[in-house]
This record gives sequence, C-alpha cells and structure tokens, in this order.
Amino acid sequence: MPEGEFTYRTAAEETWRIFRIISEFVEGVEEMTRIGPAVSIFGSSRTPPDDPYYQKATEIAAKLAQRGFAIITGGGPGIMEAANKGAYEAGGTSVGLNIALPLEQVPNSYQNVTLDFHYFFARKVMLVKYASAFICFPGGFGTMDEFFESMTLMQTGKTDPMKVILIGESFWGPLVEWIRETMLAEREAISPSDLDLFSVTDDLDEAVEQICSHHKATETAAKAARRMTAEGTVYGVPPRISRIQHGKQS
Repeated sequence: MPEGEFTYRTAAEETWRIFRIISEFVEGVEEMTRIGPAVSIFGSSRTPPDDPYYQKATEIAAKLAQRGFAIITGGGPGIMEAANKGAYEAGGTSVGLNIALPLEQVPNSYQNVTLDFHYFFARKVMLVKYASAFICFPGGFGTMDEFFESMTLMQTGKTDPMKVILIGESFWGPLVEWIRETMLAEREAISPSDLDLFSVTDDLDEAVEQICSHHKATETAAKAARRMTAEGTVYGVPPRISRIQHGKQS
C-alpha cells in the first residue's frame, strides 16, 4: 500500500472489534468486582526509583493497603510501579491495569491482580469505576487526563463525589493557580465551588486520613439511593431535542 494511503476497514472487521471491546469490559468487571474498596494512583511512568515522589508513592500505597484499600494503577513503571510496590510489600491487593502500546509497556513486577487492555477507554472505566479516591502524583498527559476526567465526572454530577488528592504542591501549584486565575476569574469557565473538588498536599498522613474519612462517610444508604449506570456513573436526564418545523419549535 502506498505511503499515506488510508486503510478502510470492512463492516465485518468493525463488528469483531465490538466483541473485543466487550470482552475487555467483561473480564475487567469480573475481576474488579472482587477487590473491595480501592484507591487509584496516577503519576508519571518516567519517575525513577531514586526520585522522592517514587518513595512517597510507595509509602502512601502501603499506608492505604494497611487500612484495607486495594491499590489500582496502570501497571507500568515509574509512579505506577512505586504504588504497586507499596501495596504488594504491605500485603495488600495490588492491581495493575496494563495497556498495549506501540512502544511496549513493561508491566511492573508488584501486581497480584493483573489485567491487560487494548483500549484506553475500557481501561479508564476500570480505573474510575472501582475507586473511591484518586491520588495524582506529578505526571504527564496521562495523569492530566485522569485528573480532569475525575473533575468532569464530579462537576457534571455523573459520579458521586470522590476524594481527589494531588500530591506535590510545587508541581501542582502553578496549574491550580492557572485554574483559579484564568479558568475561573478571567474566563468564568468553571464555578468557585469546583475548586473544592480536589485538594493539594505534601502530607501523606493527611491524605490517607482524608481518604479514610471520605470512604466512611460514603458507606451509607444514601449512595444506593442514586440510580447508577453499569459503568459506575449516575443516570442523567436525556437531552431535550428541539426541532424547528415550519418556523415553529416542537
């Protein structure tokens, strides 16, 4: 095929792709429903073991595992490895949700629950649906994607409030300032209350206590009162479609 020529897929190929997607969801749901309360930890895959944030991720994962939480990561190196290591060595449940990439991701060796994904969106559902809290360490585009995904879900009411904690005041501070000064004050693209959807700290014990308190508070019948979708978000109101016919709205 000439370089740059577009590849068209047949209807049959697209149909079989749907079955592959379904299989990832089925396997993920079957495995993840068994892990109990969990915290998803995100951060850069490029963080080396001698980095202070690697050590912090290991430490906070161990503390949470000792408090009964499973630790979920993307299964790769860097912060993901550190978090899995902390949970694994503390005797907790250490979940790695690995992804097939063009540049091969090597799964870290600290997982006692391992799942492999081809699709980022299927993997993301598992990272979000089964966690009651997120911890974001310094990272790149993937970490930002997970952070803002959690903000969007809570801001729109599509999920019950989660505890989202950003570890690293020097890293996250400039972004928070931009959110406050540009998104909120200058553009009015968010509401003041949206700044309360997350917190920033360097105190690991404080972060652990926030997560434990939040989890205890949400273990109530009130949570069950909201009708949830299969992917773990709240059912919404279908959009009202207006049609203009003969100059009249119907």
